[in-house]
Amino acid sequence: MKKLINEPGTVLDDALAGIAAAHPDLLAVDTVHRVITRAAAPGPGKVTLVSGGGSGHEPLHGGFVGTGMLDAACPGEVFTSPVPGQMLAAAKAVDTGAGTLFVVKNYTGDVLNFEMAAELAAEDGLLVASVLVDDDVAVRDSTWTAGRRGTGGTVFVEKIAGALAERGAPLAEVADVAGRVNAATRSFAVALTACTAPAAGKPGFALPEDEIEVGVGIHGEPGRRREKLRPAREIVADMMAAVLADRPLTAGDDVLVMVNGLGGTPLLELYVVYREVAALLAGRGVRIAGNLVGNYVTSLDMAGASISVCKVTDDLLALWRAPVHTAALRWGV
Repeated sequence: MKKLINEPGTVLDDALAGIAAAHPDLLAVDTVHRVITRAAAPGPGKVTLVSGGGSGHEPLHGGFVGTGMLDAACPGEVFTSPVPGQMLAAAKAVDTGAGTLFVVKNYTGDVLNFEMAAELAAEDGLLVASVLVDDDVAVRDSTWTAGRRGTGGTVFVEKIAGALAERGAPLAEVADVAGRVNAATRSFAVALTACTAPAAGKPGFALPEDEIEVGVGIHGEPGRRREKLRPAREIVADMMAAVLADRPLTAGDDVLVMVNGLGGTPLLELYVVYREVAALLAGRGVRIAGNLVGNYVTSLDMAGASISVCKVTDDLLALWRAPVHTAALRWGV
């Protein structure tokens, strides 16, 4: 294993210190509770958004804390859910009295711990709602979940719900739009190589040089099948077929598209993937109203990519295009 770390056991704390040092104008880091918040506290009456999950998916979630997205993020150890006390500390740190929305990816540990954190918050008098993100169509159940996994679609949920909260909408409306975005989003990923967690020191699974894992999750968990490596256009066609089979689109629809790297894929290859996605959607008469191409929900150093497609209405598109200023996303400011 070759990695730029000090010790496997200090990776998260060292990274949090680095995040604090890199973005002092945007972020504040509570290293005791392992909570990342906006540098400036949210204004009175603003609904706040809190998310979190295991580390190793950067820039998710800490990279999306800021104006127009999250108010706080709680990172767990690598590929390990944060604990309820950590989530509660995050909610308390940004509470304005208007309520907090927990954005929860559908992984069993995250779901259970956020549920417990919501109960603890209620006992402390905090108003909390939750939205579950389950956009991955690759498998119905996995080794980590009951039901579909939550993956790239989380970025769409956090951006659009965050924009509505920034406008001063009440908690029920923010939670409703987050649920609408999740329902409108589908994702699918392929892996070209396994990732290596620092604590494990070796790849999570063995994958022959000429094979890919089709439908992989963001922790390297198994997908639908393995197959031989083929030209990108054929792989993308299969990925999009899975997405569109689960969430059909028709001519005239507007969508957001994210081609997301898993941590070890050059941007050159991600643009090759995006070209194929754009051509396929154009051939169906579907308009891409917004896009992201890059690393947004990674799996440490895994080579591969995911595709997320979100069908948007005019109101969702306006929220997507609203100003955002975080470490990983910035436009309109």
